[in-house]
Amino acid sequence: MIHVLKRRRLSERIGMGSRQSDFAYVARDKLTHMLKCHVFRCDTPAKNIATSLHDICSKIMAQRKSSSRLNSDPSRLRDIPFQEFPAPKNELVQRFQVRYLGRVPVTKPVGMDVINVALETALVSKDKEEWTPVTVNVASATLTILTSETEEVLSECRVRFLSFMGVGKDVHTFAFIMAEGPGDFICHMFWCDPNAASLSEAVQAACMLRYQKCLDARPPTGSSSSCLPGPPADSVARRVGSSVKKGVQSLLGSFKRSGSQTP
Repeated sequence: MIHVLKRRRLSERIGMGSRQSDFAYVARDKLTHMLKCHVFRCDTPAKNIATSLHDICSKIMAQRKSSSRLNSDPSRLRDIPFQEFPAPKNELVQRFQVRYLGRVPVTKPVGMDVINVALETALVSKDKEEWTPVTVNVASATLTILTSETEEVLSECRVRFLSFMGVGKDVHTFAFIMAEGPGDFICHMFWCDPNAASLSEAVQAACMLRYQKCLDARPPTGSSSSCLPGPPADSVARRVGSSVKKGVQSLLGSFKRSGSQTP
């Protein structure tokens, strides 16, 4: 039998002790926040009571720790369904059915005069029946020219090496120049129906997207941590912006000159 002077919740226990038939524990009062000692006179050995109380308090603390680990351990959150990482989206590719006038080496990487001379030479050197029907696939990184019948790849051009593009004097004609190497420039030429506007805009968009990627990939100005050298003054990337602008201006000018000839 225990003579209780005052009862307290076990979870609020701070300390306890026993001596023969006397038992006591110390706890903080909820209202006053003061530490109070609660003393008991026991008819049975107080050590047994202290041991039992200690076991109960240990179980309470173990349950609290277990609950805390459950809340913080991600492996316990089994109610969350597993989701696979989304697969990357396929690159957008625009396809154009046109006729390929061919490819010729040119002396300069830029210039409407260079493109116009190449186009005029191609138009008079072959009959229209000899122009190869092709599909031009325009993506953000590459321009691929394939034969329409067999889908044989005639040429695969990387947009980053495109140095100039433009619509010829005839609004059906379109050409772009690729920098194949130092001093080596190739002009690819096309005949488009009803006109070259759609193909020109698609290539323009690919150039602008590629140019933006180049700008985003460059380190901030003045950064000393990057090992990437800055592009040379005459690099292809530096000319893309002006090339696209000239190509669009040429297209608009061609439409104005053609007047009623445009379908």
